[in-house]
Amino acid sequence: MNINTDRTARLIEVFSAIQGEGLNVGTRQIFIRFAICDLRCSYCDSAHTWVASDECRVEMTPGLRDFAMHPNPVDTDTLLAWVERQNVPGLHDSISLTGGEPLLHAPFLKQFLPQVRLATGLPIYLETGGHRPAQLQTILPYLDSVGMDIKLPSVSGEEHWEEHAKFLQACVRSQVEVFIKIIVSQQTDTADLERAAQLVAAVSPEIPVFLQPVTPLDSESHPNKELILAPTPAQVLDWQAQMKRALKSVRAIPQTHKMLNQL
Repeated sequence: MNINTDRTARLIEVFSAIQGEGLNVGTRQIFIRFAICDLRCSYCDSAHTWVASDECRVEMTPGLRDFAMHPNPVDTDTLLAWVERQNVPGLHDSISLTGGEPLLHAPFLKQFLPQVRLATGLPIYLETGGHRPAQLQTILPYLDSVGMDIKLPSVSGEEHWEEHAKFLQACVRSQVEVFIKIIVSQQTDTADLERAAQLVAAVSPEIPVFLQPVTPLDSESHPNKELILAPTPAQVLDWQAQMKRALKSVRAIPQTHKMLNQL
């Protein structure tokens, strides 16, 4: 699936917020949320990003949610101007590329990232499904941090073990900071978690892993019409202990931005 040229990208939104997940939790970021995803994870709470609309929304003042609507697709100069407007001196710790799947826009990012790094001086963080290693290679020189999902088949309905392994190996070879995020639910198969732990350990047992209990979704709010339930505390404790037999750092952190009512 190839979505965009190197000149334009389709966006969902640009805004300033507190990161709610993974290694960067609690830090302030400028979020660039890209449209379109080639996965259909059953737990996805951002199904509105699966396809691109004719418009995207852009925050006018960092953190105030005073959005204005703009037409899609967006060119590099326009996006750069939006990010620079968000970049109040000293406020943000990094820029987050999220989605959707940002790597579907790799040709655009290859042009945009050197410019935005030069203009803002902010580190670049990629949040990704971790299943497109070829596209990752094209923008690795411009990234400072990567949050890579491992999609457990028993939870997501997706299976990308080989791609995940190649993706993680590429990150480690490039010496970019990388961590793993794994969504877990009551349906999690412990065999999936064991396979994920071994996959990470084979690259480096030092890579941090974050178990993220799924935020419950009712069957009416999600296109897949499946009831998604969070795991019990006992399940999370057992899974953490299981994975720590192979890995040094395994932390369990929920979606803290939802606790802050920051949606």
